[in-house]
Amino acid sequence: MGTLPRFDDILEQVQAYKPTCDEDLLRRAYVFSAMAHQGQVRASGEPYLVHPLEVARILAEMRLDEVAIAVGLLHDLLEDTYVTEEALRDQFGDRITNLVKALTKITTLEKSYAARQAAQAESFRRMLLASIEDVRVLLVKLADRLHNMRTLNFLDEGKRQRISQETLEIYAPLAHRLGMGKMKAELEDLAFWHLFPEEAHRLSSELAARREKASAAIELVRCELEHMLEEYSIAGEVRFRIKHLYSIWRKLTRQGISLDELFDFLAFRVVVETVAHCYAVLGVVHQRWKPIPGRFKDYISVAKSNGYQSLHTSLLGPEGLPFEVQIRTWDMDEVAEKGVAAHWLYKEGKDPGADHPRLAWLRSLVEGQQESPREFLDSLRLNLYPEEVFCYTPKGELVRLPRGATPVDFAYAIHTEVGNTCVGARVNGRLVPLRTVLKTGDIVEIQTSPHQVPRRGWLDFVVTARARSKIKGFLKKGEKERARVLGRKLLEREAKRLGLAVKLGLDGYNLKEAVSHYGFAKEEDLLAAVGFGRLSAREVMAVLVRDKGEPERTAAPKVRPPSGADAVVVEVVGDRDFLTFRAKCCQPLPGDAIVGYVTRGRGVAVHRQSCPNVRRLVLAPEREIEVRWGAGGGSYPVRLAVFFEDRPGMLAAISQAITNAGSNIRTCHLATEDRCGVVNLEVDVSGRDHLEKVVGLIRRVSGVTHVDCGSTPNHRNLLAARGAAATSRDH
Repeated sequence: MGTLPRFDDILEQVQAYKPTCDEDLLRRAYVFSAMAHQGQVRASGEPYLVHPLEVARILAEMRLDEVAIAVGLLHDLLEDTYVTEEALRDQFGDRITNLVKALTKITTLEKSYAARQAAQAESFRRMLLASIEDVRVLLVKLADRLHNMRTLNFLDEGKRQRISQETLEIYAPLAHRLGMGKMKAELEDLAFWHLFPEEAHRLSSELAARREKASAAIELVRCELEHMLEEYSIAGEVRFRIKHLYSIWRKLTRQGISLDELFDFLAFRVVVETVAHCYAVLGVVHQRWKPIPGRFKDYISVAKSNGYQSLHTSLLGPEGLPFEVQIRTWDMDEVAEKGVAAHWLYKEGKDPGADHPRLAWLRSLVEGQQESPREFLDSLRLNLYPEEVFCYTPKGELVRLPRGATPVDFAYAIHTEVGNTCVGARVNGRLVPLRTVLKTGDIVEIQTSPHQVPRRGWLDFVVTARARSKIKGFLKKGEKERARVLGRKLLEREAKRLGLAVKLGLDGYNLKEAVSHYGFAKEEDLLAAVGFGRLSAREVMAVLVRDKGEPERTAAPKVRPPSGADAVVVEVVGDRDFLTFRAKCCQPLPGDAIVGYVTRGRGVAVHRQSCPNVRRLVLAPEREIEVRWGAGGGSYPVRLAVFFEDRPGMLAAISQAITNAGSNIRTCHLATEDRCGVVNLEVDVSGRDHLEKVVGLIRRVSGVTHVDCGSTPNHRNLLAARGAAATSRDH
């Protein structure tokens, strides 16, 4: 447990780089925060005030202005103390209050995964929208997350895992996009140690051993680089570093290589005065050591989207030791470390908003405002993906895209209409399929047709949030129109069934009564709801007939889920009368995070959040619906395929294990072949935990080699595969 940071030390640090700072504002913010957090303690046992002071210190290390540092001192008040927005506004005015408000998470008392996800998505969306006006919101949030990650070991394992995963998926990429390389590296490494402690410890030990073994060669290279600068009269500085842990581990796992095959985990940085000196140093090092082919990158002539500039080259040094040399100017080095904070816009007398070219990408993060919470979080993670490719139009204009982008992504990056009417593409003069993955340096020419419209299949391969948003928007519009037409037909058919030979909207049957009754804004919305299956035609006609004073012979019965062993205890949030059923593709169970999909005429299909079919099914927000597990119990059939060594008594032992787990066997199909057997079972379980218990006890049976959940595979194919594996083991 560390000592309480001193406010006066932070103030001195700020005054050192900004002597004219508003000292009164900082002192008032400190005192106000100290009083509000009085008596509160963190999970570590430290006074809560340690946290806002450490956040302020991190912001001071970034050399930010007094407004950002005051917000750092106050950022948790609205969320964690009695202080109200009005009280904060009275003390500090609109600007600081609005920044603190943007940093305040939206909380929910709902325990469902969907409700928590919706609150999380809205908190991120609000923070990003505020950052478009003032990027200090993001900078304070990153400082807050960095200190929380530094003290994460005081939380339980579940929270550590969740916060670390969120850090890797959202906050570290945000730091990258802002050009804050030092913060990104620390966030990733801290998350890596919590998520994969064994891998982190093993890799750290290997790197330490490699560095110790290569220490003499490293010192030789460093001395030679310094001698070169002196020999050619180039003023500069040579530094050495080892690439940070997480980036090494990610590259090793992604490329499937060993540490011996990694060329850039040892890196020297040469910082010089001018761009001309950068290229001069590059020529000198290429003369001294042999460059590794394909390992040179010029980020000076084509900077990364976050403003990063440098020359990178990989070389073979003494004793065949591979190493990387990064060459940049002092200004480039500051931008690489501090990103947007290196050229803080308050120095120019402007608010740091997204109109600045370095921050324009922020707007793309909140495109598609009508997306569901899950879709918004998915697109946010996708759009923050740090790797890039650089492509060009036939006129030589540069277009930056994430890795894996296709000509359709390129077309939407040019203009929405170009994307909507895209029929083909030429890459480097050759016709290519629209799903072709683009590479850096490709020249892309998009072919369009006025008769073309976006295709549903494009969603299977586009990767940019902009392309997905525009395609979904177009499909949503067409989907809703088709649902509206279907809804009108269903209502007219129901009217005819009731013996009311009339067309809706004629003879006094005005839909306005039903529109008002169900709370819709327009008639089209009511018809679409019927077409999508959210309302039944019988219920709507019952309202119309009742309002006309006619007999309620059309009243629709309440639709309830089936009872018995097949009952699905799932509720549609806000309307418990929907018929729900478990999707066969993923067989969700109580304990799983779930999402509902409105089908045509069959009710709501319930999928697991992680089901790969969900992304393909839920193409418009109208068809996704919030569902949650109900309070009632029930049993659920689950398919299992159990593979085993063919010997007497195996079926009895497997059956006994299932009985011991408190489950019941519904169906059983057994087959054996070539000393290997498989039994396909359908068993009853009460939830995910119960299923894991059943599978665990089956796996403990001597002779069982594998258990597959959720499918009933072909016997002969599976037996052949298992038999081949068994034969190879025997030999």
